[in-house]
Amino acid sequence: MKNILFLKASPRGSRSHSLAVAEAFIDAYRQYHQAVEVVPLDLFALDLPPFDGLRLQAKYNILHDRPHSQTEAEAWKVVEEWINQFKAADKYVLATAMWNFSIPYRLKQYLDIILQPGYTFSYSPESGYQGLVTGKPIFITYARGGEYPIDSPAGAMDFQRPYLEFILRFIGFKEIRRVIIEPTLAQGPEVARSRRQSAIEQARKMAESF
Repeated sequence: MKNILFLKASPRGSRSHSLAVAEAFIDAYRQYHQAVEVVPLDLFALDLPPFDGLRLQAKYNILHDRPHSQTEAEAWKVVEEWINQFKAADKYVLATAMWNFSIPYRLKQYLDIILQPGYTFSYSPESGYQGLVTGKPIFITYARGGEYPIDSPAGAMDFQRPYLEFILRFIGFKEIRRVIIEPTLAQGPEVARSRRQSAIEQARKMAESF
């Protein structure tokens, strides 16, 4: 049975446009692929471990081939558990809002935990950086209060999609599908509802071939 890791990076629950579209995508996916397990991961409800000095020291021990102390080993084991959960998925769905032109801090914290050398990427002088999470697709729903068309003045302020998709490609993702819901604020509630419905319909169509 295939499993989908559903990363929820919005704390707004039923009011979230990105979550509504992602959930519509998953519902449609289930109709086409009944043998699937969806593993939800609400990043705002989970007790994500801080990537603090102890874990940073443990990381540098690995980089410099030094042994861990017992406390460092215990701290790093928690990091490995989050990485293993992430890498165990067959497919991924991610719902995220735009916060201050970028991604919510909880999503950034999650990425800081799982992006580790030797686990999700590697490096060598000969081949450079290589992603280690390969052969898996991800579907992303982005919600933004304004509109940020590519190659426009507003588009230059979009550090949400470019950053996130750069990171995903860095760790090995090649198949990245997306639906963008915008604007959810700038043109009022009627436009927001219309754009949300259009995004839901688009997501449902994309689910069959995911």
